[in-house]
Amino acid sequence: MLSHVRPALVLMIVFSALLGLAYPLGITGIAQAVFPTQANGSLIERNGAVVGSSLIGQAFAEPRYFWPRPSATVTADPNDSTKSVAAPYNAAASSGSNLGSTSKALMERLAMDTATYRQGTASVPTSLVTASGSGLDPQITPEAALYQIPRVAAARGMPEAALRTLVQRQVQGPVLGLIGEPRVNVVVLNLTLDAMAQQAALSRNDRGP
Repeated sequence: MLSHVRPALVLMIVFSALLGLAYPLGITGIAQAVFPTQANGSLIERNGAVVGSSLIGQAFAEPRYFWPRPSATVTADPNDSTKSVAAPYNAAASSGSNLGSTSKALMERLAMDTATYRQGTASVPTSLVTASGSGLDPQITPEAALYQIPRVAAARGMPEAALRTLVQRQVQGPVLGLIGEPRVNVVVLNLTLDAMAQQAALSRNDRGP
């Protein structure tokens, strides 16, 4: 019997060391050497502080920012742990709402979001009022970004043409030209806007009164 047990134990130890230690450590080392930014979460730093990740959306709500699509993620209710409350872009609870097309709650939420986004008589882009499957996606369509330009331009006192040029520069094409659709990362776009505003303020201060 020992002659049967010994090979099994040896193989278990060898493959545990190979697949449980050597392989993960090797892949981690390669990732850190070749793709350090992606391997560490695609973090975004400003002035030495981490302000987010280019992979995770944020709940921008001020008029001077481009707004993301809705997020259906939740967290535990601090007053009742058996219940949950909305927590947009909660990376610890990636999920969709799982509400169907006949859901009253979904229809009410769509109507409310559409009213929030509506500008004049133009139709609100669908991607602005529909959540992604993960609830975390930071991207919107170029059309959804362009739709928001009048509001952002008015709030920041910027020419709409300048914002339109910025948005067009931020459009990312399909991966390898084949996978996915053109998109705009709202987190990166808003951080770029803030950086431009800061630079403009510094330039005004340098010129003096």
